[in-house]
Amino acid sequence: MSVLDSREKLRELYQPTAKGFTIVEVPELRYIMVDGEGDPSGEQFAHFSRWLFAVVYPLRMFGRQVMAKNFVEPPLECLWWADDLNDLIAGKSDQFKWRQMIVADADWITLERYDAAVNDASTRLGEVPSSLRMTNFSEGKCVQILHIGPPGSQANVIAEMHNSFLPMNHLVPYGHHHEIYLNDASRVAPQKLRTVLRQQVIPKQGQ
Repeated sequence: MSVLDSREKLRELYQPTAKGFTIVEVPELRYIMVDGEGDPSGEQFAHFSRWLFAVVYPLRMFGRQVMAKNFVEPPLECLWWADDLNDLIAGKSDQFKWRQMIVADADWITLERYDAAVNDASTRLGEVPSSLRMTNFSEGKCVQILHIGPPGSQANVIAEMHNSFLPMNHLVPYGHHHEIYLNDASRVAPQKLRTVLRQQVIPKQGQ
């Protein structure tokens, strides 16, 4: 049984408060993921998103029809980084690198079913992205908050996390900036977008 079968753990990881930062322990989870780079408004980002959801869809249908599971399609998640951290902070999107992910942490999502889903998607989407895979990812201790509003309004919240909350709690960032998109930007007004902002952390040296 996956840790995500716990409603309490699901709420902790995917429904944080927007009123303040919280510290959570994120367990090792299995994801379907794919890597890319460049402007997220570009075609590669959109194409890889289609790939992820195309692979997840038959797995979701299998869970509902064959396994009698109410498998809710999980949200798109993305790790963000740049070779030069200043490019990420400055929003130079052409320098961005990213990893799109969808959690697939269910014991009935086997490698064989994943392979079959990839083969099915390739009949519609063409060549399989070389970085597409299903693998485990562990974050451990993280700081997160729910942000409500358009992407451009996240900067102040992220700055407060890094410049205030982390130092006050003797923590330093580790790993990549992590965003979880709880609703669809193509269907929801920008001011209603709900995004989990998460940062993996480790104790400050000497603490």
